[in-house]
Amino acid sequence: MSTIDTTDERDDIDGIEVIDIRSGDRSTPFEHRVEPVSKTTKAIKFLEGKRPGIQISSSAVRRIAFGAVEPALLEGARLERHRVETGWLTVITYRAYTLLLSPAIENDRLLDEAHYAADPDTSNNQRVLAMPTAHGTDATLVYTDAMDDLLAAIDRASKSVRKSNPQEVGRRIVERPLTAVPVTFLNPGRHPDDDLSIVDGNSRWASCTADIKVPSSSIRPTNAKDPESLLPSHLMRLPLPERRDLVREIVKNAHRDINAATGTSRAARAKRDQAARLLNAMTVPVQVIVGYTDDNPSMGMRRFPVAVRSLLMRMNVGVKSFEPSSQNGVTAEEIVTALLDAGELGDDPQAVRDVLLGRADVTDAMKSLGLNPAFRDLRFTFVVQQLTRKEPRLNAIMAAKLDKRRLQVSHRSGPIVELGLRSYSSLPKEKLAPVRTALDTGCLWQALTDHEWTVENIDNDQAVDDLLERADNGDVPARLLLGVIAMVTLVTSGYLLAPGGSAEQIVGNIKVMRAGVGTVIKTILDTKEGRQVLADAIKRIRANQPPRWWADGHLVEQDGWKGSDFNAHLRLAANHGFAPEGYQNDPTATELEDKALTAFQKSLTTAATDLDDLIALRKENGTTNELPWIAVEPSFKQLSFMGQDLARIAEGEPR
Repeated sequence: MSTIDTTDERDDIDGIEVIDIRSGDRSTPFEHRVEPVSKTTKAIKFLEGKRPGIQISSSAVRRIAFGAVEPALLEGARLERHRVETGWLTVITYRAYTLLLSPAIENDRLLDEAHYAADPDTSNNQRVLAMPTAHGTDATLVYTDAMDDLLAAIDRASKSVRKSNPQEVGRRIVERPLTAVPVTFLNPGRHPDDDLSIVDGNSRWASCTADIKVPSSSIRPTNAKDPESLLPSHLMRLPLPERRDLVREIVKNAHRDINAATGTSRAARAKRDQAARLLNAMTVPVQVIVGYTDDNPSMGMRRFPVAVRSLLMRMNVGVKSFEPSSQNGVTAEEIVTALLDAGELGDDPQAVRDVLLGRADVTDAMKSLGLNPAFRDLRFTFVVQQLTRKEPRLNAIMAAKLDKRRLQVSHRSGPIVELGLRSYSSLPKEKLAPVRTALDTGCLWQALTDHEWTVENIDNDQAVDDLLERADNGDVPARLLLGVIAMVTLVTSGYLLAPGGSAEQIVGNIKVMRAGVGTVIKTILDTKEGRQVLADAIKRIRANQPPRWWADGHLVEQDGWKGSDFNAHLRLAANHGFAPEGYQNDPTATELEDKALTAFQKSLTTAATDLDDLIALRKENGTTNELPWIAVEPSFKQLSFMGQDLARIAEGEPR
């Protein structure tokens, strides 16, 4: 066994020391030795005792005890409680052998890069797994997927974090604790049916193991001739005693290399440093979740998976926090799960949940909801409709999950985009990135939450024409449905983009609308020509044809137009209408007033969001003292004066 050497000038001078990880007397020379199994007996007995707060199986207890560097310290170990949104998690902290933990089955940091079953082009060997469920009585996550799929996903995630977020390990030991949770597998095949899975610290684990080569032929595939980098799948196929023996083998070999590499030559020093790095990376501090108490006792363990993810989201604020898209993906899944628990997903809640999450094959679920599963845009539209409903209970759950005091239409956008894009997850990154950017600029408008509307099975040209007719006749729900399907179709095909710098140049240096895509669609929907363009675009893009443009009173094909051309003209029409003679650079007095009102209302939205941020910051910091009146008096007065001024130019509130 060997590790990959890294150039380090200090190695030639000082060398790398094996760090003493003992917690007690350090007066004797330190040599890392794996304790015999007999030393774990008392720890197992202690953890299996009826300790308040410990709710794990005997197999999970054995994994904790076998993985502890100093199992004797587990006897009488202090249990800690961590507050999460739905209750309390109980954890136990100790130093563990790195290789007796496994990385996350699926890393939530990578949710925005995963391939989802809701996308008909996702291949079986790439798609994301089903969400873990709760055990009936234990603080344990349960995975239902086949073991081969689980191992492929965990290896893929581990390789990704090794590349994207390498950590400095080896010269020093890992000091920031990892967080792990017991897991069990319903379809383990020939593999062990349980493990301890990391939910925070995957990058540290991956960096600790990145340079370890598979040292034993017993865990190397028979067709592999050369040593390969150690992966989670190599470890997870081993029974627990054999996995511990592997750790003992690696530690023993590392000490052998140190003792054998005598002398002062560069080669000898390099070999000693390699072995020292390995030994320093062989252990990590870990806190394992061993219990959960829900605020609502009737829920039992049902919300345990949500509680674990809640802890994870709160912890990922350090070295490498979640990307906003991944955060939105996790939050969206928590919202859907909470809505299901609260009975807010309608008469067929399981089908609605499956369609919204998009992790499993949605064919049957879409059909049960009366929608054609072959149409990605219909599923995306269904996501928009379900998460813009105005029900008070739904809005309260969303506001709580988003940590917002008052739910605004813009707050819903992030979770909707991430769930909707799961129908398009197989698109190459370079094509998906501008789609996400365009949607993130604002894909919703207020009318979507002000009116009740439903998603109909608009899966053929005649259905689109019928929808257009109803929209033209003033049917507001039909108009909203037309607008959302058109927006999804145009954005995902590259014909409606975020406002680019060259848009005005494309249309002859005339000012275009530079708002989000939702505002553009909302404005276009208000014109008869606009509705014609949108309906025609749905039909043509679905048929792999470029959309047509309104000219001389009818729809015309435009030779040589790219997506940016259609985008610029649509934004131009949103500002000036579809008649060329109506285009103008100098706005009228009425237009200037409308613009000023829009700017004012937008500033209020920004101010409200800033206040939400302040309240959230006080909550995060644990601040309970009230602000002094002298600090807030100017704001109160300004708000009062603004209310009086606005009342003077506005109609009275209807009674």
